[in-house]
Amino acid sequence: MTALTVLPDRLTALSVADLAALPATQLAEIVRNLDELLGWHKQQRAKVDAALDRSYAERIQSARADAGKDFGTVHIDDGGIRITVDVPKRVSWDQTKLAAIAQRIAAAGEKVEDFIDVDYAVSESRFNNWPPTLRDQFAAARTVKPGKPTFRLTTISED
Repeated sequence: MTALTVLPDRLTALSVADLAALPATQLAEIVRNLDELLGWHKQQRAKVDAALDRSYAERIQSARADAGKDFGTVHIDDGGIRITVDVPKRVSWDQTKLAAIAQRIAAAGEKVEDFIDVDYAVSESRFNNWPPTLRDQFAAARTVKPGKPTFRLTTISED
């Protein structure tokens, strides 16, 4: 981390009100520094995680085999250090195949919802392009909530 600082130096001691009172140029510098720090952190964490994987890959694989699992958490010890490794299971479903299965379930007279979670959605761009009469039919099923705001501060010359 070469000369990366978060200004002011006492950022953690400042309240939200203190930060809000700072000039925009100083807030822009703080945001820029925090963004750089976050990027640096992600790179360094990825490097350390890769090193841990390289150092302990065989022991982790052995611990997974002993536990009889490909996913989830395993623990290995190295001296006085316990290393916990969690590999989450990420499942995805082929939507086209699921739709075909759902049709077969319905054709057999069964309730699709007993077998498959059904989540209906309408893309916002599609909804906005519909004629008003069609949009009106769907309006009661639509809820719009604000997301978390994001801020980008740039100097005028950067635009």
